[in-house]
Amino acid sequence: MKKRLMRDGIWMMGAVDWNRRLFDSLIPLPEGTSYNAYLVKGSEKVALIDTADPELEYVLMEQLEDVERIDYIISLHTEQDHSGAIPTVLAKYPNARVVCSTKAKELLIDHIHLDESVIDAMPDGSTLSLGDRNFTFIHTPWVHWPETMCAYLHEERILFSCDFFGSHLATSDMYAGENPLIYEGAKRYFAEIMMPFRSIVKSNIKKVEGYAIDIIAPSHGPAYDKPEFIMNAYRDWTSDRVSNFVAIPYISMHGSTEIMVNRLLDALVERGVKVQKYELTVTDVGKLAIDLVDAATIVIGTPTVHFGPHPAVFSATHLANALRPKVKYAAIIGSYGWGTKAVEQISGLIPNLKVEVLGTVMCKGLPREEDLKALDELADAIAAKHAPLMKVE
Repeated sequence: MKKRLMRDGIWMMGAVDWNRRLFDSLIPLPEGTSYNAYLVKGSEKVALIDTADPELEYVLMEQLEDVERIDYIISLHTEQDHSGAIPTVLAKYPNARVVCSTKAKELLIDHIHLDESVIDAMPDGSTLSLGDRNFTFIHTPWVHWPETMCAYLHEERILFSCDFFGSHLATSDMYAGENPLIYEGAKRYFAEIMMPFRSIVKSNIKKVEGYAIDIIAPSHGPAYDKPEFIMNAYRDWTSDRVSNFVAIPYISMHGSTEIMVNRLLDALVERGVKVQKYELTVTDVGKLAIDLVDAATIVIGTPTVHFGPHPAVFSATHLANALRPKVKYAAIIGSYGWGTKAVEQISGLIPNLKVEVLGTVMCKGLPREEDLKALDELADAIAAKHAPLMKVE
């Protein structure tokens, strides 16, 4: 893709990765992603903001073929999908300075082996002039690394936000508008990347709210020409608000746990509780992560494998703990053959979830009537906790 003009002297560059389906060998990318860079020309100096993943750096270098000079390479974040092409850009523009946050300097040296002499570490709130255009650097730690920062271009009121407000989405659209597909991609991105740092992200939202913003230009996904669209979404996602929704990730080896999950699901629906089940052998865990952004309750369903939870349930529970969603309540249901310690082991996997446990229902073999009745009672307990949330809807 060729570089695209955003405003006079400002281009969106970088690469759209249409075919990538896994990020960091961990995160599903059903819609691909992009590695955005931005070229900003001033009356005296020229700056390139971020670069591209090394696998697609050739796209960026083709876009730079007719660019005679770059004075500054502004590195907003050290991860290689943003910084990986910096050495190649420096080889083309050997006089360029690499500008980064104070915490990023050491990381750039460690991760891409930059020479310390080419790096200018900028304190929070410091400025950089291109002549008739001026940047202010806003340190935004833990969105989602400790060294991340934004660059605010005063004259154009553009916030170059890096991963902040980003979305893993391959698209030919330069601007997001209020597209629901982009909202979903941004929510997935928040769930998988930002949610573990929700309280810190919230404070960083307040930090950038102090600037008049016409465009938010992230390093993944399209830019936001209606910035309140994504900022309002982030305000909601980082709030303490939860919805009348129960997420049930589960596995069923011989059908017993499936019977229990279906009984609980039906009982919850009858009581006015919204619910979704996620069979973990086929579920996109990113979709589960999206739903955990708002869910009030998580119910983990597992059969027993050698006294413990099924490995897929173990993995999903560990992921939920790492993502630190704002769920308020939890329960564990499942089955076993002759003995189980699944409840104890799952409970030990979720120390980061500050939840009230509403109950456990574990049955030996095929569920009996008393097990099904216990699931109905669990549905009663969940519905009672969700009652105030139902009134809000």
